[in-house]
Amino acid sequence: MKTEKTGKTNDFSSMMKTLDDTLELYLVKKAPSIPENIKEFIVKFSPWITVILLVISLPAILLALGVGTIATPFAYLGGLRFGFSYTISLLFTAAILVIEAIAIPGLFKRSMSAWKLLFYASLISALQSLISFNLGGLIIGTGLSLYVLYQVKSYYK
Repeated sequence: MKTEKTGKTNDFSSMMKTLDDTLELYLVKKAPSIPENIKEFIVKFSPWITVILLVISLPAILLALGVGTIATPFAYLGGLRFGFSYTISLLFTAAILVIEAIAIPGLFKRSMSAWKLLFYASLISALQSLISFNLGGLIIGTGLSLYVLYQVKSYYK
């Protein structure tokens, strides 16, 4: 969609490009660099670590979804804010896990589309932290995940 005054396009892809350029500037060019051998280690073993952690956490995820389904009505008994926060947290966590699981085959191939999926998962996690007022998770967790993602971005094509 073009605005009449500026003539610029204000769509999702242009906003993501602007965000990507800004993060690239601050997290790659201005931030201290991770040593190349550590970057290679991260790129090589992170898909395997993700697979192992997903397999190990699968029973816990299924339990959380089952208990979450049962507990959701009771969460609202603690108040609307608590129940809403609980429901949003479950939805965001499920979305993040699905996106990361979808990204695994591409991570083995080192494809840029898989890197972008991890980037989107990181942004969803940041949104989850923001909505639940978890400022520590927002600043530290999102900052670290984006820093590592952008440091290894050059390994993905």
